[in-house]
Amino acid sequence: MRSVSSSMFGPCFRCGYPHSLVHQTQNAGRASRRGAGRAVMAAMPELVLLDTEEPLGLDEVVAVARRDVPVRLTEAARAGVHDSLAHVGALAEASTPTYGVSTGFGALAIRDIPRERRAALQRSLIRSHAAGAGAEVEREVVRALMLLRLRTLAGGHSGVRIETLDALAGLLNAGITPVVHEYGSLGCSGDLAPLSSVALAMMAEGQVRDSDGTLRLAAEVMAEAGVKPVELVEKEGLALINGTDGMLGMLVLAATDLHRLLDMTDLTAAMSVEALLGTDRVFAPDLQALRPHPGQALSAARMTAFLDGSAIISSRRSPDCNRVQDAYSLRCAPQVHGAARDTLTHAELVAGRELASIIDNPVVLADGRVESNGNFHGAPLAYVLDFLAICVADVASMAERRTDRMLDVARSHGLPPFLADDPGVDSGYMIAHYTQAAVVSELKRLAVPASVDSIPTSAMQEDHVSMGWSAARKLRRALAGLTTVLAIELITAARALDLRAPLTPAPATAAAVARLREVVAGPGPDRHLALEIAAAEQLIAEWDQ
Repeated sequence: MRSVSSSMFGPCFRCGYPHSLVHQTQNAGRASRRGAGRAVMAAMPELVLLDTEEPLGLDEVVAVARRDVPVRLTEAARAGVHDSLAHVGALAEASTPTYGVSTGFGALAIRDIPRERRAALQRSLIRSHAAGAGAEVEREVVRALMLLRLRTLAGGHSGVRIETLDALAGLLNAGITPVVHEYGSLGCSGDLAPLSSVALAMMAEGQVRDSDGTLRLAAEVMAEAGVKPVELVEKEGLALINGTDGMLGMLVLAATDLHRLLDMTDLTAAMSVEALLGTDRVFAPDLQALRPHPGQALSAARMTAFLDGSAIISSRRSPDCNRVQDAYSLRCAPQVHGAARDTLTHAELVAGRELASIIDNPVVLADGRVESNGNFHGAPLAYVLDFLAICVADVASMAERRTDRMLDVARSHGLPPFLADDPGVDSGYMIAHYTQAAVVSELKRLAVPASVDSIPTSAMQEDHVSMGWSAARKLRRALAGLTTVLAIELITAARALDLRAPLTPAPATAAAVARLREVVAGPGPDRHLALEIAAAEQLIAEWDQ
């Protein structure tokens, strides 16, 4: 991130609020959103502790997944793991079969496995279930699911050995990333194929990416890093793969990114309102109070602050202005952005509950019972992942409408066609809008819910599944698409504001234009726009870091 200084009492060039107010408000809001996990930390943690009772915070998941912050088990976690292992050991010796300990799996759970074959059973489980296909999943996603699986195991309800947890923590801390493929999870019975690929690496089998990102054999990378492979025993294979960790990890990462993108959407919308000679009066607090949705109030307040002090907006208030109402894409921006914010708040509530959960089957209870359950079903995560994809599509659709309005000479109130330097010779941003429109159409397709689908597997034993992994994968693509849409609105609104000279924009929007101008030049003859769109995308990705 660039180093930018500003007055403590002047407007923040990112959000428009006075510095003395906005950051206190934002920090309080973020802490509230994470109420189900740990409170947000003032700075990135240097170490993430895995405890029996304390759930992870969203910020800790992001820190491990994206910034390679190391992890460590607390002594309380180690003691809890030891206690649950004793219960499983007793059941392994018993004559009565126990699912996951002395039986097969899924539709084969009716078969009792003799003790001498149980280690082979665990190895076979992992090898057969590491059956993914397609492109490699992103490193941050794999690290997130590894951390979340480790957190469940550290909860003391899985009946695994401490050395198994140490091996998984060792991979994380050494920056070793197992190769996980895109397809292989139906979001029920856990993210089976993705987690099996991680477990396979723990056995020193399969391929991994080393800390430099080089694709290599797991055995040689682990040997170099001093991570000891595991020899799985009763229940351990099943405990390593029966969780919602991939879905949850992608939800946490997506929530983090969507907060930033919704903040950016408020800014680009405000810039578009200003560029189109719109009014900020519709964002007034007393109007928002008539419909007290918190997200709407926040977005309206942010847009008002962004536009504070705008000579362009003030020009609209002159007696000779005969425009009564702005188009919905301008006037109703806080209502749409706010609805997305409130949906994200709900999604984070679900994520916080899941972070506080133990997802395994069977589980070891405090009284020593080992019970089967259905907590691995991904429906709670799948639903909110789909909800967020719908929000992303709608927010992007509104941004596209604002962009189109700035480029249309019949509706832009005095701007040149397509913001071209020499219309006819130059095409301006005509085809940039085509790109934006194509992405918005793709986002609408990605908004079709995955969670309404289900396909039975395992000889009808697993006859209803959540498709939550698929919902998470398409949400990631949707967030990338929203970034592109906002990048094009940003460069369009910035050029339109430049063309409004000698009228001057608000201090906050002017600062945003100035920051964009560090990577994208101002108005002029046609240039290679793909490079400028990419630069604006990168700027948005780094905006608040």
